Amino acid sequence: MTAPLTQILLDRIAAAGPMTLADYMADALLHPSYGYYSTRDPLGAAGDFTTAPEISQMFGELIGLALAQAWIDQGRPTPFTLAELGPGRGTRRADLLRATTGVPGFAEAAELHLVEASPRLRRAQADRLSRAAPGWHDHADSLPDQPLFLVANEFFDALPIRQFQREGSGWRERLVGAESGMLKIGLGGPATHPDLTARIADTRPGDIVEICPAAGPIAAVLARRIAAHGGAGLIIDYGGWRSLGDTLQAVRDHAPTDLLTQPGQADLTAHVDFEALTRAAKAAAPAVQVSQMIPQGVFLERLGITARARALAERLTGDALPGHVAAHRL
Repeated sequence: MTAPLTQILLDRIAAAGPMTLADYMADALLHPSYGYYSTRDPLGAAGDFTTAPEISQMFGELIGLALAQAWIDQGRPTPFTLAELGPGRGTRRADLLRATTGVPGFAEAAELHLVEASPRLRRAQADRLSRAAPGWHDHADSLPDQPLFLVANEFFDALPIRQFQREGSGWRERLVGAESGMLKIGLGGPATHPDLTARIADTRPGDIVEICPAAGPIAAVLARRIAAHGGAGLIIDYGGWRSLGDTLQAVRDHAPTDLLTQPGQADLTAHVDFEALTRAAKAAAPAVQVSQMIPQGVFLERLGITARARALAERLTGDALPGHVAAHRL
């Protein structure tokens, strides 16, 4: 028997032809009845993947203190938006709020806002953050027009992407079609896209370039808010400077799985093109400052994670201690 979402996609392809990978990802992740994020809590040992905040409290604490320092450096604006894109279960936000309780005026000035598409994760966030009275948003462009201090951890890598494969001096898009009652990736006809114009110079025939249609507009919205009202944003994700190669992957039960076999049953992610994010932010708000990429481990070391790990270790015994040491090393 064909799974319900697979049949829905096959019927759509039969009626309208092959779909972009972005359209496939959107349904696989967010279909209201069968989408991955619509039907489950994907985090932790019982889920399909684990993020840094679920491993250790130190991650959220240090991110919180970094944002608090940026708030102090900018004159302690009041009120301000303390926002998160894709906050998971709210674990990181809870750690952040706890760590910043000792920063005079920070908690009183902060208005908590969460951008979250998953109804199930919104319920988990509401349980964990009930005292903070958060507000929820479907999209970043509805965040308040005031100073914005924001973190997006493993958010952009879940946004739907399109893939283009170079053929000669042109491009063809990789599309999801059907063959013998099964979903299958194939190539469409000659394709054009503004982001591909300059990529002939640094690619070869057969190379794949990924484009994330939603990422640029979100980066532009955040940049305009920060340029107009002040603030800072931390984007933490898998990726690199300039897209090259097929990075789209499906993960189920903490292991790679086939991309098309069971849509809606696996998490789908692709590496983030930080050059594209930077380009979109600077185009929208030329005055905004964009820092260079830095490895997450280096960033956390500069924030003092080793000192924090040692302080926490002094209070741990038994099985908790090796788990804490392992979390620090990750």
